Amino acid sequence: KGSTNLAIAAWEWPSYFSPQKLLEGIRLTTSKWIRPSPQSAPTDSKASGLYMICSLSKHEAESRGFDDALMLDYRGYIAEATGANIFFVKNDQIFTPIADCFLNGITRQTVIEIAKSKNINVNENHLKPDFLRDCSEAFLTGTAVEITPISCIDKITFEKREITKLLISEFKKRVIV
Repeated sequence: KGSTNLAIAAWEWPSYFSPQKLLEGIRLTTSKWIRPSPQSAPTDSKASGLYMICSLSKHEAESRGFDDALMLDYRGYIAEATGANIFFVKNDQIFTPIADCFLNGITRQTVIEIAKSKNINVNENHLKPDFLRDCSEAFLTGTAVEITPISCIDKITFEKREITKLLISEFKKRVIV
């Protein structure tokens, strides 16, 4: 007869980025490393080997003065940041990459649900980096980042925050106690 041992630890988790960074929006740069093909690893899981690529990318971005890195996938499409899903706003519509080679996060799914409930059109597409040029807003979603505005990716800036602020407000109503 086997036995089961269980330990549960809980602690307060500070914001992934400082409160000041959250107000300003964070700065990303495109990583020189890419997200692998789903044929190389189970990309829809929280596998530590996959996080190594993202950890290297985040450290490289920070060494260059950025807060995080934008990860492209093995096809050259926008995938995500190093530990969070990514969204863009263009013409009052939301665009996000198709989660076919990265984790379809719970916070990502919640934000999509919130946007649709507010009658904001959500488009899941394969997006090339040049798509960013005409976007007015960008933000990350994830357990650690919740919803975090992005101020720039490389030299492309995102100055608006209207839809991002609405989603943050609605997210807090639904999720944070």
